[in-house]
Amino acid sequence: MTTTAPGADAGPGADAGPATAAGPVTAAGPAAAATGSSPWQLARRELRRRPAVRVSLGVVLLFVLMAATAPWLGALGGWSPEQFDKAAVDPYLGGQPLGALGGISPEHWLGVEPVTGRDLFARVVHGAQVSLLIAFSATAIVVVAGTAAGIAAGYFGGRTDTLLSRLMDLTMSFPSLIFMIAMLSVAKDVNRIVLMTAVIGVFGWPGVARVVRGQTLSLKHREYVDAARVGGAGSWRILTRDILPGVSGPVIAYTTLLIPGMISTEAALSYLGVGVRPPTPSWGQMIAESVAFYETDPMYFVIPSTFLFLAVLAFTLLGDALRDILDPRGGST
Repeated sequence: MTTTAPGADAGPGADAGPATAAGPVTAAGPAAAATGSSPWQLARRELRRRPAVRVSLGVVLLFVLMAATAPWLGALGGWSPEQFDKAAVDPYLGGQPLGALGGISPEHWLGVEPVTGRDLFARVVHGAQVSLLIAFSATAIVVVAGTAAGIAAGYFGGRTDTLLSRLMDLTMSFPSLIFMIAMLSVAKDVNRIVLMTAVIGVFGWPGVARVVRGQTLSLKHREYVDAARVGGAGSWRILTRDILPGVSGPVIAYTTLLIPGMISTEAALSYLGVGVRPPTPSWGQMIAESVAFYETDPMYFVIPSTFLFLAVLAFTLLGDALRDILDPRGGST
């Protein structure tokens, strides 16, 4: 009692007490300010101290590198994803792969696909390229549209806020998965990757917009924003120079958490047969095709499922860590 009462009742002389007592609650801010660290420097420092996050970051970089170099990796293995190898399957056993573990051998590093004999390594690395391309492109659409809508709604308020907020509510209440399946089912002669990216992106932006709107509402009356407004700065300058840097931390954290959801969505749509069409490889498509062989060739199911699991897990752990570092208040609520 004797330690808290003076801090609560004392006058101007008690400023130092509350300031030091409140410091640990927002340790990231004072620590960064005291050392001159930017949010990215603070994030790098914190990430180095977490072994699980370092492993996740390494896995993420490995998948990104694998997707970026898929044609060269496939050529390194000696097979293209559409190339058949009838010598690797047994025609008298329903096209089962020859050899143990689904036909794993020096020629086929991850085995072969039953019946066709297509190389699983080539199909997995090209499937990573397709999955990550759709996930990254859809996430970019979601983040750009959501950030723009959220900043506009939070900063301008009034009718702009009402209109955009109702549009967010309408989009979020729409049965997006059913619409995705219907849209992708009726669209025939179109680029499936472009269509999936657009459809997934259209329904994903309201989540980001709501986060950014809340952050913008808390920033637009800060002293430095009022000072810029009084100094004659226009709305565009204030939004790009003052508001946008203030919401970048939560947006970056939210972006990293969006990617695993996008990968799962693409895999689910391809699994249901409305996503990427053969012969273009996709992890979800490979898992769907492997269901018929899970008893006779379980490796055909295990390999793409493992890659999908590791990708989603790595991006999720990395996103959770970035959220805790860059948006601690959002992560605790």
